[in-house]
Amino acid sequence: QVQLVESGGGSVQPGGSLRLSCVVSGPIWSFNTMAWYRQDPGKERELVASITGGGIRNTVGSVNGRFTISRDVAKNTMYLQMNSLKPEDTAVYYCNVDVSFFNGQRQIFWGQGTLVTVSS
Repeated sequence: QVQLVESGGGSVQPGGSLRLSCVVSGPIWSFNTMAWYRQDPGKERELVASITGGGIRNTVGSVNGRFTISRDVAKNTMYLQMNSLKPEDTAVYYCNVDVSFFNGQRQIFWGQGTLVTVSS
């Protein structure tokens, strides 16, 4: 059973920083893509950043230059370093992983979400 456990959310003032973590456990053979999404109430879930199995990183839109995605392969952990936070970054942030199993099957999993609130 694959499990994703997120942590690091919370409340911060504009201009502040937070680091989100996503620990993945289970019988995984390899990671294809790992990503962070976010969702504001009443809006669609949107991609924030992703990192491929080969380590190629991508950040999207307004978070470019402020957010950095990274991973620790040995710890099966993904991070999202968020700097210069703005009120519009307020959302529930979700960890997303696309993994392959030893039998060759491939599946996508989601974390439970962690709330980030940016407010003065």
